[in-house]
Amino acid sequence: MRITVPEALAASHLRHEEDAGPAWTAALPALAGRFLDEWDLRPDGEPRHGIVALVLPVVRADGTRAALKLQPVTEETAGEAVALRAWAGDGSVLLLESDPHTGTMLLERLDGGRSLSAEPDVMRALEILTGLLRRLVRRPAPEGTRGLDEVARRMLDRVDPALARLPRERDRHWVRHCAGAVAELAAEPAPPGGDRLLHWDLHYDNVLAAEREPWLAIDPKPLAGDPGFELLPALWNRWDEVVATGDVARAVLRRFDLMVDGLGLDRRRAAGWTLGRVLQNCLWEAEGGEDELSEVMLAVAEALWVRW
Repeated sequence: MRITVPEALAASHLRHEEDAGPAWTAALPALAGRFLDEWDLRPDGEPRHGIVALVLPVVRADGTRAALKLQPVTEETAGEAVALRAWAGDGSVLLLESDPHTGTMLLERLDGGRSLSAEPDVMRALEILTGLLRRLVRRPAPEGTRGLDEVARRMLDRVDPALARLPRERDRHWVRHCAGAVAELAAEPAPPGGDRLLHWDLHYDNVLAAEREPWLAIDPKPLAGDPGFELLPALWNRWDEVVATGDVARAVLRRFDLMVDGLGLDRRRAAGWTLGRVLQNCLWEAEGGEDELSEVMLAVAEALWVRW
């Protein structure tokens, strides 16, 4: 069976990897065919895809339903299989097979059509996500996992060029403040638990319904560091529900405090590292050509400053 690459996925590869993307897209059907043969898999439904990965529902020779995930090996994706192996299905999707050279993985089959975004009560969704995160960050990061200290240094090196691209003083103010928080935390000795295995992208759409457990995390971007760096995605996702409360700052802090208490984190450090995640997003925006920063990121920074 020859796999057809969805047009939207091919377009995404072109946007994100102008040089390598088309070549990887062209090679994808052959790569899928190779692992269908090598791992004795039978296609079992329509493929799904995200920004870079193609996921094929499959059935193993013993009748077990699984998912074949194919994606380019990049700095972000290279450690995914290592992290999933370390978690061994405790709060995360279970890794069944992997090929480190191509980044191909065979995963436990989850319900790709039902994420935690479907939970109508956002605070209940946040409790579920926090419970999964608490399990994930119990483990120290495997040796060789990219470190938060490196990510922090890289961010700070990019601040001055980003400031030069931002004409609004409000934007520059918050970039400087967030950078100051990162610089202060990076200069402090790492506390106990500062070497945890982080997911780095745990938001409601990266938690899927499952059979083995009600919900499991997918698509980690592994990082070694302080769990306080994990909180931002759940603070700004489902933003319309924050706005609907009529008090944005209070709603952001309610989410933040629930996660900090549920994870047993130091509130100040968690606020500082979350400001670091805001800085990361703002740097991406400035480097991507935006001359004004996201109002959502600025609102999160303003709300959290009282905790820092």
